[in-house]
Amino acid sequence: MEEHEFKAAMADNAARVEDYLDRLLPLHDNPEARVIEAMRYATLGGGKRVRPFLVTQSARLFAVSEDSALRAAAAVEMVHCYSLVHDDLPAMDDDDLRRGRPTCHKAFDEATAILAGDALLTRAFEVMADPSIHPDPRIRADLVVALARASGAEGMVGGQMLDLVAEKADLTVPEITRLQRMKTGALIAVSCEAGAILGKASKMQHTALLAYAHDLGLAFQIIDDLLDVEGDAAEVGKATGKDADAGKATFVSLLGAERARSQAAMLVEQAGQHLDIFAEKADPLKRLARFVFERRA
Repeated sequence: MEEHEFKAAMADNAARVEDYLDRLLPLHDNPEARVIEAMRYATLGGGKRVRPFLVTQSARLFAVSEDSALRAAAAVEMVHCYSLVHDDLPAMDDDDLRRGRPTCHKAFDEATAILAGDALLTRAFEVMADPSIHPDPRIRADLVVALARASGAEGMVGGQMLDLVAEKADLTVPEITRLQRMKTGALIAVSCEAGAILGKASKMQHTALLAYAHDLGLAFQIIDDLLDVEGDAAEVGKATGKDADAGKATFVSLLGAERARSQAAMLVEQAGQHLDIFAEKADPLKRLARFVFERRA
């Protein structure tokens, strides 16, 4: 897949997901409208939409309808955006900038940001469980369970807890790998898994997608760590250097920048190999892995 084709596909997918999110989060003229405004602020108008792209492209491997794939993609993105809102709060990472603009609690206030995050999380499960996503209730239940596991104490939330612990403990590379597999990798994995569930993939196909997602998730986090050290805040869209300031162990602090980058390159190559069973249909997913390695924001 040529670079210009990939960029066009990413942009088109992002626009479609944006439109879907816009329709799923309608504004109301009522007293609680402020929280809806905060939800929309946190969700619309920015981001690379990597996770939604993973959902739609994995679903495309199994000829899943576009509407079902976009609905699942929107649900996953809501969970991702909720996590960013809470991650930016003063009690967590205390960030003022996200995607090049004020974080949700700065644009509104802390209480509204907390409620907006809570509402995005619960709305995501409502969207994923709606009969319009798939007529088979077992498929819908499997989607909900997969998203819950990826989002909760065994996944993203648990990883965030480990990330807080990392500020006060000397973690090893295997411990950081587990942390990032939970904090970042779990939602990336369920993005691929959603397509497999919707498409009733075989066990071998399901396993291949999860193996791809595992390697992609670690590569994604290594590049994030490198950008925190080497990136420009204006380009990245958020503050940099915060991990080092907090004394937090990362892949870069333990491995060094050169070795960390080599490890990310190896993971990206390995991720693509897991998809060989899908032949050329998996080209967009393989190109996404290279995009993750090459990104500057």
